[in-house]
Amino acid sequence: MLPLLLASSSPYRRELLTRLRLPFTCSSPDIDEQRLPDEAAIDLVKRLARQKAEALADRHPAHLIIGSDQVAVLGEQILGKPHTFDKACAQLLEASGTQVTFLTGLALLNSSTGRCQVDCIPFTVHMRELDLPRIERYLHAEQPYDCAGSFKAEGLGVSLFQSTHGPDATSLVGLPLIRLVDMLLAEGVSIP
Repeated sequence: MLPLLLASSSPYRRELLTRLRLPFTCSSPDIDEQRLPDEAAIDLVKRLARQKAEALADRHPAHLIIGSDQVAVLGEQILGKPHTFDKACAQLLEASGTQVTFLTGLALLNSSTGRCQVDCIPFTVHMRELDLPRIERYLHAEQPYDCAGSFKAEGLGVSLFQSTHGPDATSLVGLPLIRLVDMLLAEGVSIP
């Protein structure tokens, strides 16, 4: 098996990848993550996932490089990482009682052959009706300012959900393992 490299500094993605019990290393790609004019959210996450993997290919020849990117979409609006309490509060108030779709772009690049598999995995969260005191309690408790949509699904954020729907629950955290296994199998990796 070629060495496996996760093109990310995300502790959430790192933790998810350990579930596959494959040895891997991590390296953070340095790319411009700005959305292109009129770029659809699906196209954005697929492009960024691919670019993250490709950005490390020269430094890591003969590797299987995993790139991933995620956005939260509310209606037609892309919700980014809030970074602050006030922005997180505004995002959660806007999402209250609605559905938020998380689009996770996934790429697996074989830097030896140049073959790159790319996909986008959707996951929908139906949010409970949230009032300001509940949102503030949640934000003070978990501080999810580095998370698209302003919550951590793997933590207390699940208390904000009414229901979820999607083909792979791990995609909500940022690395769709079911689809990644398909890609790894296509590269000849044995799992388990």
